[in-house]
Amino acid sequence: MSNNNSAVAIFNTHSEADKAIKELQKSGFDMEKLSIAGKNLDTKEQVFGYYYVGDRMKVWGQLGAFWGSLWGILLGSAFFFIPGIGHILVGGPLVHIIISGLEGAVIVGGVSALSAGLLSLGIPKDSILNYEAALKSDQYLLIAHGSVDEVNKARKIFAGFKAQEVVVYHN
Repeated sequence: MSNNNSAVAIFNTHSEADKAIKELQKSGFDMEKLSIAGKNLDTKEQVFGYYYVGDRMKVWGQLGAFWGSLWGILLGSAFFFIPGIGHILVGGPLVHIIISGLEGAVIVGGVSALSAGLLSLGIPKDSILNYEAALKSDQYLLIAHGSVDEVNKARKIFAGFKAQEVVVYHN
């Protein structure tokens, strides 16, 4: 059975995404197979930024507690500027996929680092445009990676926690 499958969900708010993440964790889903992407720049506070200490990123801003709690359970974290989308925070395996794309110089023909990362997961380009639009409109993407059984489990949880859209990709 292939482990290159993904369940992608769009959540309208960080609190909806957070509830789904907590339920995944409670259900025993391997949190090292979960990625999240979203913005955190809609803040009324003066300071927004992050710094890296050991294996944890520290975040300031209106959603700092939300992002800070994720860095302890997800594999990897990063802050990217994606042209056309803006600044996004990414956690989980998607970070390594995006960085691999940047280091391998596979980003050509107007494809962003995020698009290249999602393409490498087997997500079709038309779906990627939808996910980029979701990020532009301050929504959150949760991506569960793994076996067919793992992504189906994640899909059910995503659907039960107000995901605007949930799609499974089998590769």
